[in-house]
This record gives sequence, structure tokens and C-alpha cells, in this order.
Amino acid sequence: MKSICLRIILVFVLAIPALGYLSAHNHQKEVKHTTTGTINVLPEWALGGFERPVGANPVIGPLPGTKFYCPMSKRDVNWEESDTFNPAAVVKGDNIFVLYRAEDNSGIGIGKRTSRIGLAESSDGIKMSRRSTPVMFPDEDDMKKYEWPGGCEDPRVAVTEDGLYVMTYTSWNRDKARLCVATSRDLITWKKHGPAFEDAYQGRFLNIHCKAGSIVTEIKGDKQVITKINNTYFMYWGEHRVWAATSENLLDWKPVLDEKGDLKTVIAPRRGYFDSALTECGPPAIKTEKGILLLYNGKNQNHDDRRDRRFNPGTYSAGQVLMDLNDPMKVIERLDVPFFRPMQDFEKSRQYGDGTVFIEGLVYFKGKWYLYYGCADSLVSVAIYDPAKETPGDILPEPL
Repeated sequence: MKSICLRIILVFVLAIPALGYLSAHNHQKEVKHTTTGTINVLPEWALGGFERPVGANPVIGPLPGTKFYCPMSKRDVNWEESDTFNPAAVVKGDNIFVLYRAEDNSGIGIGKRTSRIGLAESSDGIKMSRRSTPVMFPDEDDMKKYEWPGGCEDPRVAVTEDGLYVMTYTSWNRDKARLCVATSRDLITWKKHGPAFEDAYQGRFLNIHCKAGSIVTEIKGDKQVITKINNTYFMYWGEHRVWAATSENLLDWKPVLDEKGDLKTVIAPRRGYFDSALTECGPPAIKTEKGILLLYNGKNQNHDDRRDRRFNPGTYSAGQVLMDLNDPMKVIERLDVPFFRPMQDFEKSRQYGDGTVFIEGLVYFKGKWYLYYGCADSLVSVAIYDPAKETPGDILPEPL
């Protein structure tokens, strides 16, 4: 709940001309700042703002010396030599665990190397202790036809009340990306359960391009755990648009369809906004008293007549959308501007110079929210939101 003090401050700040950029369905305020841009005041239903801890980032980067015997290529590989990015996060005991995508040096260019998933541990959410070998990787198993040679990518992880960790990840065989599911009790040994939609509708969606599974969670006590919506597990998923699926067991998922039998859209890209090119699910969604909150990744269009001209073409920034508790397909509100965007040099360099903050890991830890994200498809960083503080979202550039 925003404090009375913030409202008093806004009375004075609003005397400065505001940007006329609010939609009829959104109460997000943008208040003009005289020197550095626009103050990004978030509505009460949104999470944040998130602050990057000074001098701490990136928290995970490539390591050239860690070797792993690849059961597919039958040789040692420098499995995290090239890039480390797109992390999941979860709390276990008194520590935060980060599962991150790592690329070896087997090729040049995005999607041309093999990805594996590594594991790091932290008692403060910032200083990381890393395992020397990956915990998820292409192997001589039933999944090799889906995972080799591209690998295992972009995990999201949530946990049940009885301690079962559920990972949704992308299998990539360099032909088709598929959303897959794995489970673990210790975060180290994972059981692969195959494509999430393999059995739904007689296999109709087995061979579609799909990724980015965000299972709905809630805070119970001081723990963030998987919950049910209308007596079933619920997941938002999708890259170009956000769709949804339901499950009785967290392993087999059934996409939600419209009256024509097609995938039913939750949200889609918007012309002229930061998410004009795609809307891809971020970390596990959160059930709150105001609704179901989904944090997502929005990509800006490359075409000048369709993109938000305040941001670079192709930029990945982060948005939020609030869905109805009783009808999780119904949008209540959606931010018109990103709450988190590329600001630092390491978020605008290396593999993706246009700028990328790609959010996939969000945990509630010791009264604060820790957001883990990929930087320019190359590094892992963290930003922290303290609910006890009134903090705006990332400053916005002036409109062109």
C-alpha cells in the first residue's frame, strides 16, 4: 500500500506537466523529472520498484575453466565459457538458489551453442557459490531428440508446499523449441517429464513452438509456494503472446482454448508500446489479494512506425499485468511502460547490444523480493524490492 507521504509528495510533483501516456484501463502515473527523465510511479497493485544493489552486479558471469564431460559429444566441454544468463530462482532452507542457463563454446551466435543449466547458492542473494557441473543437460535419455544439440534453456522454478521443485524449461534441438517439465527434491538431481503439452488434445500441441512457463504461486507465511486457481494448477506461458494452461499434477498441462478451439490469448503485443514485438512470460506468477500478478518480458519492435520510440529497437524490458482471481484469463490492469529496463552498461552489451533485462527468477526472501534476470543474453544480475520502502520503477526516457 502506497503511503500517505508519497501521495503528499505527488501533489507537488504533479504540478510539473505530466506525459499524456495513460490508457483508459491503467492508473500508472508518469511524473516528469527535470533532469534525468520521467519518474515511473507504479500503481498499488504492481510489484516494485526494484533497485540494483550498488557494486554487486553482475552476480554470475561466464567461467572458462569449468569442465564437464558431455554424454552426447563424448568429450569434456567448457560448459559455461561463453555466456551465463536467463536465471530461475527459488528459496531452499535459508538460502536462495539460482538456476541459470550457460552456453559452451561450440558455436558462434545466439542459439548456435549448447545450453545447460547450472546451479548457484547464496545466503544473501548476491554473493554466489556455484557448482562446477551443470544440473540439467542433454543426455542419452528419452529427451535427447528434443534437447540435442541446442540444449536445455531458460528455466523457471517454483516449489510445492511439500518441497517438490517444479521446473519449466525450453528444450531446443535447433529445429523446434518446446516447453518441458522436470522435478527435483534437492535442486541437483532432476527428473525429466517431457514436453508439457505432449498428451493434451491427442498431442495436438506437441510440435508447436512453445516456451516460457510461469506457474501461479502465492505467499503462505513467509514462503512462496505453488497454489491452485479454481481447484486446478494454472500456468501462463508463451513467447510472442501470453497464453495459459491448466494441470491436475503439475506435469501434464492442457492449453486453454477459445470457442473456436484455438489458443486463447491472455495478452498480446501492443503497437507503440515497449512490448510491441512480443510478450513473454517471466518468473512464476503470484496470487495476491488484488489478483494474479504476472511479470513478463516485452520486446520493442524494430519498425519505427510500430515501436515505442523512447526505447531502442529490439530492446527487452519488463512489464506487469494483473489478472482476475476468479477468471485468470481476464486482464484487470496492465502497465503501459516498463517497470524495469536496460539501464547499466552490462545490460546493453555483449550478445545483445540493443539492451536486454530478461526476467525469469523472482523469490520472496527475508521480507524482500529478489528479481534475477539475464543481461544482454550474457550475464546474470539481481535487483531487490523492499516493500517497506516507497520506490518507483526505472526512470523513463523523455518521449521523442
